[in-house]
Formats: sequence, structure tokens, C-alpha cells
Amino acid sequence: MSIDQQYKEYIEKHFLESKKSAFQMENAIIESELNAGNQNYTHTLHIPKIFSQEDKQRFHQIVHQTYTIFEKVIQAYKEDEKIRSLFPFSKQLEDFILLPNRYDVSIPICRIDIFYDEKTKDFKFCEFNTDGTSAMHENAKLAELLKFNNVYRQDPHTYEQMELEDHWVDAFLSLADDQIPPHPMVAIVDFLENAYLNELYVFQQIFKRHGCQCEVLDIRDLAFDGTHLHSIYTNRKIDMVYRRVVTSDIVDRCAGLDFLEAIKQQAVILIGGFQTQIIHNKQINQVLRHPWMQAYLTDEENAFMEKHLPKTYDLNKNVSIDLDDKDHWIIKPKDSYGAQGVWAGVDLHQAQWDEQVKRCMDRNYLVQEYIQPYRNQNIDLVREKEFKPYANMTGLYVYNGQFAGVYSRCSDGGVISTQYNERSIPTLFMV
Repeated sequence: MSIDQQYKEYIEKHFLESKKSAFQMENAIIESELNAGNQNYTHTLHIPKIFSQEDKQRFHQIVHQTYTIFEKVIQAYKEDEKIRSLFPFSKQLEDFILLPNRYDVSIPICRIDIFYDEKTKDFKFCEFNTDGTSAMHENAKLAELLKFNNVYRQDPHTYEQMELEDHWVDAFLSLADDQIPPHPMVAIVDFLENAYLNELYVFQQIFKRHGCQCEVLDIRDLAFDGTHLHSIYTNRKIDMVYRRVVTSDIVDRCAGLDFLEAIKQQAVILIGGFQTQIIHNKQINQVLRHPWMQAYLTDEENAFMEKHLPKTYDLNKNVSIDLDDKDHWIIKPKDSYGAQGVWAGVDLHQAQWDEQVKRCMDRNYLVQEYIQPYRNQNIDLVREKEFKPYANMTGLYVYNGQFAGVYSRCSDGGVISTQYNERSIPTLFMV
């Protein structure tokens, strides 16, 4: 019997005890930094995600193959005007992408979201998150709150939890350890009105534990004196910037800011250089299947992408697919995050789908093959009385090119995101 089934049977036999346990977890979440206020807090399920060591090795393999391809794409973009022409970037953004990094890693942090079949070990890509990669603290806190989970408490198995917070700070500092002073000043930068603020302040404390000075700053609150970038509040010289603000927001809102001038002059070490946008932009799916890009990849790498990338097309009047067959397609903006503006045909009536297709047509959207996610039984004991099938999303964190851990999310709808009834659950690996 699988671990999931064991948990399910225990919950069914100890329903009231399990329900009480679920409310304890919910209350602990509400009282924690996972509560952003205004009823905006993390929701979870009662059965954690439990992977095997075989799964863990599979994730290592997926990350290695995928990241190797990412590096080739970025290098091709920098060297080949034809590859650059495949992306929809402005001349200003292209110039920033082509700036040299002051470290050797192509993408310091990213999360590769996949639809992973736990039975067959096969998968399909969902999307690649580089800019603003988040939820590392949410992952850690949910694992900590398993102490309230009655089923987990009686589980005799031994599990491994992959730590993501201190690990990231270590990986971050290692990128420039020969270029920074013993106690560097790190600025964690975002548009603070849009930021996952609680997590940023958690990381501020972690950086301080690692011997750094650290401030969480709005990107507009940085001053450049022609030599150094400073915080306008403390006037401290900034040695490293941890960029959480996504590139699309910078391009839309940052014209003339001191931050961009400092980056242009290479006056500060930017962890999360603008070349990450090459992979973050959703047009990457089409670029990876274009003959010009395929010429840079090996036959094995092209076969890997052919097998695992969903078919993706520009949503315009020339698209050569049957859009009426709504359950096979999902609409996404070309450059967004947090599943904003994403519509899955399976979640809509035909008339609703037709309206979204009409609204998004020729407006910088993609239409992508809808992948049926792996589903398993789980339960939200705070809100539900019965088990039901939840679709799974497996997020593979990558630090400096290496697999670092997993973020597990579930939904009973067609799109897995906070605005679409998402549940986050802690991730464990059997030992």
C-alpha cells in the first residue's frame, strides 16, 4: 500500500482527530508570515507530497538536462542576431540582456515547473520561472507545521526535507565571494507594493545571519552617485543586489531610474542579470522548437524538448489549430507571472472560452497544448468533508545550475495558481 493510501485510510478512520489537526495547522498558518493579510494566506491539504529517492534522482536528471539547454540558448542569444530576432524584446531590454554578468552562472536561481507523473516518472514542462522565483520560505514553513499534522506525527517512516533558504543564501554569496568585502551589503529589491514582502524580510534576516548587511528596498529607493549604488535611507554602499522584481515590471516602470544606470555601468553585482529573461519569457517554448535554435542543440537535446515541451503557438488570426476544441488548449500572456491572465479551456463553458479567445486574439498571448496533470486523492479538512482528486504541479528549484528542492502545489481546477484555488503542501523524500 502506498504512503498516500496509508494516510488516506488513517484520516478516514480518525476523521474528527484529523479535522482538529487541520484546524491547528490552519490557525498556525494564519498567525505566521504565510498570512499576507486580508484573508490572503497559504491554504494547504492534509496529505503532504512524499517522493521516493528514485523521484529525487529523476529530478536531478531533469534539471541537469534542462539547465544545460538553457545555457546554450542564452549563449546563442548573445552571439547570434537571428536567435535574438526570435524573441519579442525591445532594443532597450536587449541591450541590458547583452550586458556581461560579473559571475559565471547563466541563471543563479530558477524554478522549473513540471507536470510530473508519479507512476510513470514521465513529465511535461509547464513553465520556467527565473525572474522573481519565490516560495522558498512557504515551502520551509509548511514543512515545519507538519508538527501539527496528526497523521504525520504517527508515521514511522524517516523523511528528508530539502532545505531551500540558507541553501539559497549560500549559493547567492558564492557567486561573488572573490569580489565582495567580508560583510557585504545586500539589497533585496522589488516594487514593494507588488512584492511577497514577508518572504523578503525572512531572507533579510537570513542574510544577516550569514554575516551580511541587508536591506529590503523598493527599486525606486536606490541612488547612484556615478560610482556606487546606495540605499537612500541608510546611504550604505550596496555590494550585491538580489533582484526579485521581474524584468517586465522593470521595463514598464523603470525608465530613468538610478538602478538601471548603475547596472549599465556594472557598478554593482546584480544577482539575476537580465539574461534570465530569455528563459523566463513564455516565447521560449517556440524558440526551442525553431530550426535556428535546434541547430545549437544536440540530437538528444532536441528529442528531449520535442518530448517534454507542450505545443505552443502565437494566438493570432493565422494560428492553424482548432481553437473550438477548448479542452485541449490553455491561453497564456507571453510575458507575465503568477498565472495572471491564464485561461484553461477545461475550466470554461464553450461560450466563455470563445469570449476569452476573442479577447486575447492578436494581443500578445500564446495558446498552448493543455497537459492533463497527474492527480491523486487529497483533502482540505478545513473546508471539505470528502477526498477528491487534485491536480499536481511539481516545481524544481535550481540554484547555480544544481537541483535544490521541490515546491509542491495542487488544485481541483484546470490551472494551478493562487487565484485558481491553489493549495501548497510540504514536500518530503523517503529515506
